[in-house]
Amino acid sequence: MTKPFKTLDDMGDVAGKRVLVREDLNVPMADGQVTDDTRLRATLATVTELADRGAKVLVLAHFGRPKGQRNADMSLAMVTKPYAQVLGRPVRFVDWDGAADAVAQMQPGDIAVLENTRFFAGEEKNDPQTVAMFAELGDFYVNDAFSAAHRAHASTEGLAKVLPAFAGRAMEAELDALERALGNPQHPVAAVVGGAKVSTKLDVLKHLVGRVDHLIIGGGMANTFLAARGVNVGKSLCEHDLTGTAEAILDAADAANCTVHLPYDVVVATEFKPNPPTRTVNVHEVAADEMILDVGPNAVEALGDVLKNCRTLVWNGPLGAFETPPFDVATVSLARTAAALTQEGTLVSVAGGGDTVAALNQAGVADDFTFVSTAGGAFLEWMEGKELPGVAALSR
Repeated sequence: MTKPFKTLDDMGDVAGKRVLVREDLNVPMADGQVTDDTRLRATLATVTELADRGAKVLVLAHFGRPKGQRNADMSLAMVTKPYAQVLGRPVRFVDWDGAADAVAQMQPGDIAVLENTRFFAGEEKNDPQTVAMFAELGDFYVNDAFSAAHRAHASTEGLAKVLPAFAGRAMEAELDALERALGNPQHPVAAVVGGAKVSTKLDVLKHLVGRVDHLIIGGGMANTFLAARGVNVGKSLCEHDLTGTAEAILDAADAANCTVHLPYDVVVATEFKPNPPTRTVNVHEVAADEMILDVGPNAVEALGDVLKNCRTLVWNGPLGAFETPPFDVATVSLARTAAALTQEGTLVSVAGGGDTVAALNQAGVADDFTFVSTAGGAFLEWMEGKELPGVAALSR
């Protein structure tokens, strides 16, 4: 099947060629140590394949927000050594001063990390001069950083216009998974959308009601929908000024034959702290001094039954205040149901966003989903149905 974008399989012979590879090396660090190397490991497939094919691999990445200025605290020189340990092969660091000479000295199969692309003001402005300066160092361009694909920067979008451009293996896997989840999915499709506020997910919800068969709303945002339906949500987090918007989304769902699932039993407490006294009640029994902090067991069981009848699941956001025990129970329970159905082969499950990844890790099932995206903003914009500039630039 021909993909809508070119991959490493379309590159041909790259032996001795200079390949600029946009990766996401923006890893968390403390005291000079990388505290989570997930993003470094995600680059392995692409970088090692190109090196093994004899390319001179030049990794482009940003680190932090230096705002177009050189900043020693945001130099990718710090990441080079830990990156070499993850790759299990030598990695050299190349500063922009004298970059052309350093690249000329590289041998086929060598790997180098170029200094932070955001040290140039032209990177985030997608300035043609910055694009040209980057492009001078390469013969080919590979974008492997889906997490930065919603930005039209020099290193994510500009280079794809001036060099032969291809998707790396991580980008390819991400785009394939997203195509299976919402582009061309097997129906019935369910979407779980959670999080604190409706306001941050409005565009997602509006887009999804026309694409999915079941929309499961959790987190604090569910309270706004409950309030729109006339439920008294007590002291719960709730955007009362958005109940009209919530009603409009519910009406749009009705018109599109999309079933919206709101919790009908909930876990409440009078204070928000770890392990307070709680009670599980029907949503119509929330007292004035109580707040809804998780979905109740009956609703979670019913949602599990919904997933058993679905073929595809896309998940963004927790069902409750999962960072604070015991309000992680619903999220963990439904995630385990989804993981089990995925392992049985009846469900394609795609999840994304920082909170979601953390919740799936907490449930111990991140590896059991079909695909888990570590991208935050890019995954959200994709769920909103927006075109991602870094992806659009790779299309055939």
